[in-house]
Amino acid sequence: MKLTFNAYETLVFDCDGVVLNSNQVKSQAFYQAALPYGNAAAQALVDYHIQNGGISRYKKFAYFLENLVPGQKGPALDELLDRYAAEVYEGLMGCDIAERLQTLRAITANARWLIVSGGDQAELRKVFAARGLAELFDGGIFGSPDTKDEILTRELKKGNIQQPALFLGDSKYDWQAASAAKLDFVFLYNWSEVTDWENWTKQNKIKYALSLAHIN
Repeated sequence: MKLTFNAYETLVFDCDGVVLNSNQVKSQAFYQAALPYGNAAAQALVDYHIQNGGISRYKKFAYFLENLVPGQKGPALDELLDRYAAEVYEGLMGCDIAERLQTLRAITANARWLIVSGGDQAELRKVFAARGLAELFDGGIFGSPDTKDEILTRELKKGNIQQPALFLGDSKYDWQAASAAKLDFVFLYNWSEVTDWENWTKQNKIKYALSLAHIN
């Protein structure tokens, strides 16, 4: 799709499935972390994770313990989070980076770039620094435990996000958060785990593209 990037003062990027090909990394990490509760429970957590893309790990594991395995013996929340984080970090360090990211940064040299992710903020900043990506996001790298809604509201209020702004995401929650914050939105489907994206984007009149490399 064609998009006039220079029309935007701010570009907001989700991380998983947009900048990094890491959705499968996250799904596998949820499965491995929950495996002490059994295969069925671990798969149930993965299913819940996919259905709730963009929501933080903290809320997903809390839901898992309270609703999927209540009263069962196994790792508590802190241990589940630690197991998950260890799995995720290794995967994030090795997964693919979106093509033409540096080219897009050059095209939008006058725009501010932010990451607004459901991933852990400290973890994201560590990975992006290690992989040479942090310098691209001059507006900051933000994640959980704050929600995307909270981050967008805060950064708009601070003036860090200047309108007009565009959110590039791969989940239904990304679109909901962008819409609530009055940001334009483009859905990227190549690495997304949204299985009904074609009907969903059509019903909601959402602009979409294969990936960042296919927007302009």
